[in-house]
Amino acid sequence: MAEPNRMPVQLITVEEVVRAADGLARQILDSDFRPDCIVAIARGGFMPARFLCDFLHVHKLLSLKVEHYTSGAREKQHAAVTVPLAGDVRGERVLLVDDVNDSGDTLAAARPHLEGFGPVAVRTAVLHEKATTSCRADFRSQAVQEWRWILYPWAVIEDVGQFAREMDPAPTSPADLHARLQQDYGLALDRAELERVIRYNQLAF
Repeated sequence: MAEPNRMPVQLITVEEVVRAADGLARQILDSDFRPDCIVAIARGGFMPARFLCDFLHVHKLLSLKVEHYTSGAREKQHAAVTVPLAGDVRGERVLLVDDVNDSGDTLAAARPHLEGFGPVAVRTAVLHEKATTSCRADFRSQAVQEWRWILYPWAVIEDVGQFAREMDPAPTSPADLHARLQQDYGLALDRAELERVIRYNQLAF
């Protein structure tokens, strides 16, 4: 039997996302930066970016995608823009938005790509920023000092499904999965959330 894949997980609610985006918007309004355009980093930046558009009355929302690659088991991941910005931001003040800033690799890849399109200024904003990052965001709602996995409402199915597939031995029932998620990740899903994880990941017991 393999050792349990234990990892602390913090489940973020929709209301917490709204409050975090509100905090970001207040910081931006208190600064001298007024974005003409918001660029979401796909996929995690979509929802925070949309809330910021609403709070800051920004009507232009674009996106780009950054993915992480590992060329060898012992080699560090590196990030690269895989879906470039599709839109004109020349001469504009741009706010680049993501959900979490973990290692900093995503912002480090996205910002120079964006600057290549000729904006007059670029600032970065994230909901959560971990102490482990090597590239600080200009605006952050919450600083995460003790490392943990941040689980957002838009990633529950994908992330928890991966947790379930990595369990060894595999869970034998919904009740077993629920107990193992609590034991290994400190994650307590309600019944509806657990049912969605099972249904959309096609987990068979």
